[in-house]
Amino acid sequence: MNDLRKDLKTALVLPGGGARGAFQVGVLKALAELLPRDSANPFPIISGTSAGAVNSVVLASRAQHYRSAIAELESVWGHFRCHHVYKTDHLTMLKSSLHWLAALVLGGWLVGMPQSLLNNSPLRAMLSGSVHFPRIQDAIDDGHLDALAVTAAGYSSARSTSFFQGSPEREPWERTRRLGKRTELNLDHLMATIAVPMIFRPVRIGNEYFGDGAMRQATPLSPAVHLGADRILVIGIRDEVGGKVPDVAQEPPSFAQIAGYMLDTLFMDGLYSDLERVTRINELIDTYPEEKVELGETTMRPIDTMLIVPSEDLRLIAHKHRAELPFAIRALLRSVGGANPGENRLLSFLLFERAYTRELMTLGYRDAMNVKDELVDFVTGADVPRLFAPSWIKKDLSSFT
Repeated sequence: MNDLRKDLKTALVLPGGGARGAFQVGVLKALAELLPRDSANPFPIISGTSAGAVNSVVLASRAQHYRSAIAELESVWGHFRCHHVYKTDHLTMLKSSLHWLAALVLGGWLVGMPQSLLNNSPLRAMLSGSVHFPRIQDAIDDGHLDALAVTAAGYSSARSTSFFQGSPEREPWERTRRLGKRTELNLDHLMATIAVPMIFRPVRIGNEYFGDGAMRQATPLSPAVHLGADRILVIGIRDEVGGKVPDVAQEPPSFAQIAGYMLDTLFMDGLYSDLERVTRINELIDTYPEEKVELGETTMRPIDTMLIVPSEDLRLIAHKHRAELPFAIRALLRSVGGANPGENRLLSFLLFERAYTRELMTLGYRDAMNVKDELVDFVTGADVPRLFAPSWIKKDLSSFT
């Protein structure tokens, strides 16, 4: 193995993706098996959004024992049912449908406009009992964690806010439409970052309501960079092999197909723009003799990045497990056009059922093991390429290829 640099701060960035977040757990499980059994958290900096924030908070709260943290995540994701995340009983779904219908017909008069399609109070109850937020500060005090950030989008301010808890030297930041705010993280921050617009209810923090952090997160690597990362491991939740353009004209997309498309864009498109930006800055810096560039009062430094994404289309995996959805949810999806293959994208985000999540974890584990040498080198501080990513992604990120 190459000489290791112990001074590097390696960050873990976990984007959102609903039920697709199970793939991230599989990758992290593979890493746990590749590292020594008694290893502490290998990521001084952790940044998560939406479902990725749930994985991030669990890792941070168990930072003293990385393998046990992964075992806890695997147990939760491996036993997921939709009713653990949102209410699926017939009465709740009937009330929700009637409320939406009445609100649309009456324009919100008498019944008021509904705030969400689904009620995720079961998820709040589960996280309240399983995530121990005080342990995050314990991990920071013990040196097993430098900083944890979860990002949410403010509806009033229209800006992306990264709530972070970290060591005293980590400073807040403010940019156009972006804010890094030091705070003591709690359950409200976690529920805010997973509040997918229209699907889950927004969460009030202070004087503002917040929703899913991916909505305004045009630069998802930014929190990790601001918190001092030298290299960043990103675990995405979308394979990048695009679908074929149909030979003949298709029917107009249904509501469910459009909703799935919006979620896919919400969770992943900003990531690839940010990766391209980091790649090009690295290429610029590497043209200088010294590995840094002074720009006014700012010192630009290279940041190594590694991207792991699914090698298979998660929409096809979701379609295979479609029948496992509760009947009430299947009926709801069917009512908005969710019975056709084109709606598998939305299904892949909402299918919190154990057969599906277990298959995603298996896929993540396998994909990580396929690059195990590169993954271990990246995490342990060995010399690595500036960018490690699948070839079909890497060719689009560099300006010189």
